[in-house]
Amino acid sequence: MEINDSDSIAIRSVIEGQLAAFLKDDAKVAFTFASPGIQEQFQSPESFMRMVMVNYPAVYRPRSVVFEKITTIQDNITQPVLLLSPHGVPLRALYFMEQQLDDTWRINGCILVSVEAEII
Repeated sequence: MEINDSDSIAIRSVIEGQLAAFLKDDAKVAFTFASPGIQEQFQSPESFMRMVMVNYPAVYRPRSVVFEKITTIQDNITQPVLLLSPHGVPLRALYFMEQQLDDTWRINGCILVSVEAEII
């Protein structure tokens, strides 16, 4: 699938919207950015928010956020985002994005991977 500039902007906007909702502890808004499959899995905004708080502290309260170039991983449109965890640990969040029937984008999962230290 080819991603154009407007898709890239829309994807970034979805992720930024969810991160902003986490900062405000707004579970209902954060949940709206999740794909139908993720919403079905967690059933309620509150259980989704609890899962993020426990398992994804770098996503819940990042110190910094840097968007990288969108890529495709195993046929998933993926937005890599460099995050600095609350404890100062750099992590890369891989956001798997899903285009909906109305052409909007939703987050269909996220995994955190370590960022290897680069020697300058």
